Amino acid sequence: MKRRDFLKQCSIAASGLILVNVLPSYAHAMLGEDHFPKYKSLFEIFSDPENHYRPFVRWWWNGNKIEKAELARELRVLKDAGIGGLEINPISFPLRTEDTGKPSVEWLSDEWIELLRFTLEEAKSLGMTCDLLVGTGFPMGGDFLEKEECSQIVVLAVKKFKGPLKTEFSLFDLYKEADPAITNPYSGRTMEMLEVKLVPDPLNSLDEVINLSDQIKNGMIKVSIPKGDYAVYGLVKIDRFMSVIQGAPGGMGPVLNHYDTAAVKKYLNRMSDTIQQKIGPLAPNIRSFFIDSLETEGTNWNHDMMSEFQKRRGYDLYPYLPFVLFKIGSMGNTTGVNILYPVKMGTEFKKMTDRMRYDFELTKAELFRERFVHTFAQWCKDNKIKSRAQAYGRGYFPLEGSFEIDIPECETWLKYGIGEDISEEKFTQYPWHLGRGNTMINKLVSSAAHLKDKKLISSEELTNTDMVFNEALEILKIAGDQSTISGVTHPIFHGFNYSPPEAAFPGWITYGGYFNEKNTIWPYFKHYTDYRARLSALLQQATMFADIALLAPFADQWTQFGAQNEPFPTVVSPAYQALIWESVHQNGNACDYVSEQVISDSEVKKGFLTYGKRKYHTLFLIEMHSLDTATAEKLYEFVSGGGRIFCIEAIPDRSTGWNDYEKRDREVQNWISKMQTFPERFIFLNKPKSDFLNWYKSVQEKYNMTPYVKIKTPKTFITQIRYQTRDAEIFLFNNSSSKHSAPLDITFEKSVIKNKQAWLWDAVTGKRFKLNLPDGRLTIDLGPADSKLIVFDGHKRGTSWKESPLTGKNVKELNDQWKVELIHYDGTVKKEELNKLTDLKELPAYSHFAGTVIYRNTFQIKDKKVDSYINLGNVYGICEVRINGKEAGVQWFGRRIYPLNGLAKDGVNEIEIKVVTVMVNYMKTLKDNVVAQYWTNQKKKDQPLQSMGLAGPVTVYQES
Repeated sequence: MKRRDFLKQCSIAASGLILVNVLPSYAHAMLGEDHFPKYKSLFEIFSDPENHYRPFVRWWWNGNKIEKAELARELRVLKDAGIGGLEINPISFPLRTEDTGKPSVEWLSDEWIELLRFTLEEAKSLGMTCDLLVGTGFPMGGDFLEKEECSQIVVLAVKKFKGPLKTEFSLFDLYKEADPAITNPYSGRTMEMLEVKLVPDPLNSLDEVINLSDQIKNGMIKVSIPKGDYAVYGLVKIDRFMSVIQGAPGGMGPVLNHYDTAAVKKYLNRMSDTIQQKIGPLAPNIRSFFIDSLETEGTNWNHDMMSEFQKRRGYDLYPYLPFVLFKIGSMGNTTGVNILYPVKMGTEFKKMTDRMRYDFELTKAELFRERFVHTFAQWCKDNKIKSRAQAYGRGYFPLEGSFEIDIPECETWLKYGIGEDISEEKFTQYPWHLGRGNTMINKLVSSAAHLKDKKLISSEELTNTDMVFNEALEILKIAGDQSTISGVTHPIFHGFNYSPPEAAFPGWITYGGYFNEKNTIWPYFKHYTDYRARLSALLQQATMFADIALLAPFADQWTQFGAQNEPFPTVVSPAYQALIWESVHQNGNACDYVSEQVISDSEVKKGFLTYGKRKYHTLFLIEMHSLDTATAEKLYEFVSGGGRIFCIEAIPDRSTGWNDYEKRDREVQNWISKMQTFPERFIFLNKPKSDFLNWYKSVQEKYNMTPYVKIKTPKTFITQIRYQTRDAEIFLFNNSSSKHSAPLDITFEKSVIKNKQAWLWDAVTGKRFKLNLPDGRLTIDLGPADSKLIVFDGHKRGTSWKESPLTGKNVKELNDQWKVELIHYDGTVKKEELNKLTDLKELPAYSHFAGTVIYRNTFQIKDKKVDSYINLGNVYGICEVRINGKEAGVQWFGRRIYPLNGLAKDGVNEIEIKVVTVMVNYMKTLKDNVVAQYWTNQKKKDQPLQSMGLAGPVTVYQES
C-alpha cells in the first residue's frame, strides 16, 4: 500500500466512519473503489441477505454411504432452497431403512477425507459455508480409544432388607442393580465394586454404617442384618459405560472421557491431523468445528476426581459419596424413584449430604469447563477455525459453559402444542415446556452470548421427532419466531438427510423434519428460508437490549435434586421459572439470565450491575435460598449503590456447599440483613397463584419499572424483543398463536425513538413501509402466526404502510358451487364440485389426502377503482392465488388476504386458489411402508390427522 493511501485509510478510520454501514460520499472519494469494499446499509443487508446469513442445515451423512455425484446434487438442492451453509454430520445409518447396497465409507479414512475435500470445494464454488462435526454421532468417542480415555461413572446400587435376617448375595446382584438405564450402554463396559456398606434406615450418622468392603474380593457378600430396616449400598465404578449414540463407521464405540484433558486433546488432534495431513489446512473452508449434544448421561468420574474435589472444596467427599449419588435413568437423568430408592436420612445428615451434593456438582462443572470446553476452544483457535458447541447437558454450567465458545448453540424443537392454547398449569407441569419451540436452555445460552458481546447465536432448529411429515410452513414459522424471541440469530435446521433419489420412498430418514425435495412443501421452502435469512442478517448486526437480570436457583436445584440434563431437565426448579422471563418480555421490558459467577465478576456503576457491555438496574432472584458469600457481598454493593433486587417467594438465608458452612451462612445472612435496610430496593414478592403476565405488569406499575414499549393489553401469546445498532432501534413483535389475533396498541418510550422515523420492515418480502406514529403510539393488528418488525432510524422517505383490512363494506361470500381438482401425491387426480368449503380432514373420501388442491370460482366487482380485497378465511396449507389468470402471490401462514388492485376487473372475475397440504395424513395410510408407519402411527409418534385445504369462508369486500 502506498503511503498516501495508508494515511487516507487511517484518517477515515480515526473519524469512526469506517464502522458505519454507509460512508459519506467524500469518504468513498478519499479511499477510491480499489481500496475499500462496498458497504451496505442496514436495510440493504436485511432486504437481500448474503449467503452466510441464510439458515444452515445439519446435513446427516447417513452411515457415511456417500458418493461424490450425490453430494454435489444435494448441495445444489439446498442452495436452490435458500440454504446458506451446511453442518457436515456423519451419523449411523437409519434403522428400518434399505441402503440400496451402498457401502459405508469409514470416518477419517483416505476415501472419506477425499469426499470431505470434494464437498468443501463444491460448497465453496456455490458460496456456501461448511461446519464440521467433531467425531460422529454424539457424544464423541470411538473404538480406537484406550480404556483410560473412555468415560467413567460411579453409581449406586441399593438393596433393602428387613431384619433380623442373615443373607448372602453375589456382587453380580449389585452390579445388575447398579447398571444405569442409559440410552446406549457399551457392550464392553467393565464394573468394579469400590465399596459395600450396610446402612440403617433411617441414617443419622456415618458411625451407624457398617463397612462390608472386605468381602468384595470373595465375590459374595454375607451379612447379618439386625432387627429393623436396613439397606446394602454398593458403590460401583463402570469404565466405558456408554457408547456413542448413532455413531457412524469409524466413530462408533465407547464415549470419550470429557474430564481428561490429555484424552480430549489426543482425540481432537487425531481428527484434525488425520484430515489435514491429507488435504492441508481446513481453514478457511471450514468455518467451525461443532460439538453436538453433550449427552454424557451422568458421567462423573476421572482418576483424580476425588483429589480434585478435596483440593477445590477443602474436604474428603469419598466416605459420603454413596449418600450424595442418585439413581441414574435414561439420558443420565436422576430418576423419579430417587425419593424411595436410598434410605431415609435424619435432618442433619441430609442437610450435610445435600450440601456435599452441590459441591460435587460444582466440581464436575468446573472440571468439565476447564478440561473439555477450554481444550476444545483452544484446539479450534490453534486450527484457525471457530468453535461452535451445545455446551450444556447434565451438570455443566448453563451460562459459563458457552463463554469460551465462538458460536454458542441452543435448541428449538417441533412438538404438538406449538401454536395452541397452553395453560400455565400445563406449561409448568411439562419439562419440555409444552407449546414452546424454544427449550429451557435457549434463553440461558443467548444470555451467555450477550454477556460476552456475541451476536452470532445458533440453534439446532426445528428438531422434529413428533411431527415428521407435518412440516407446515406456518408451524415452522411459529416455532422459529419463538426461537428468535429467545435470542437466536442463526438457525441451523435439523436437518437434511443424505438420501439418494433411488432410495425407497420416503428416503433415508435418521430423524428430524422431512426436509426433502420429495416433500410437498419443498417448492415453497425458500419462502421460509428467505424470511429467516432477513431476520438473521438484521439481528446479527445488532445487540439485544436488556436492563433486567434474572438469577435462577441452580445452586438450590443442584443441592436438592442434583444437576439436571439441560435443556430437558427431569425437574424444573421452580416449575414457573421460565414464566418470569416470558412475562418480562410480554410487558415491554427485556432481561438476561445471569449466574452467581457473573454477579461476582461484575462491577457496580451508577446503580447498575455491569458486566462487560451489559448493565442491569434490576435483578430478580427466583426463589433463591442459597447464595455464595461473594455473590451476597456483590449484591449488597449493588443495592447500596442504587440497584434494586426483587426476591420472588424466598429471601436467601444460607450459603452454598458444606465446608465451613455455618460461618459462611452467617456471612450471607449478614449481607442480606444489610440489604434489608434498603426496603425500597430490596423487595420480597410472592409469586402469583396464576397469571404471571399480569402479576409482572402489576410489579412493573407499582415499582415504576418503565417499559421501553408500553403494551396496553398484554397477551401471553404476544411477546417482543428489542435490538440496537448505533443508528437504529429494532423491535420484533411476535404472535405465537395459530388461532388468535391481537389488536396491538403499543407506545414506544420517547427517549428510545427520539429524532428517528418509524418503519415496518417486512421480513417476508424484504420491503419497508413508513409508519406515522403520533406520540410514539402504534395500533396494529397482529394476526395468527404473525410477526411485525418495527425499525426506527434516520431514513426519511418511502412508501407509507397500508394494512389489509380484515373486512369492509359490500361483503360478499363466495358460497356458490366450487369446482375442485385434487392432485394427489400418488399421482391420481380427482375432480369434485363442493357446495360448501370444508376441511378435507372432515370428508371421508379425502381425509388422508396429500398433495395439491385447486379451487375455482368466480366473483363480481362493480367498481375496480375502489380498493377491494379477497379474504380466504381458514386455509390449511400453503396457498397460491390467481385472479383472472394473473398471479396474486403465495401466502404460507396466518391470514390469507389478497388486495385485488391491478388484478380484478369490473364484472365477473375468475379466481383459482391452489392449496398445498402436508403429507402426514397420507403417510399414515401406507401400512406396508415401515418408515412411514414408524413416524406416523407407532407409540408416541401416533400423529393425529391434520386439517387440510381451503375451509373459508372466502369473502370479497371493499375498503370501508
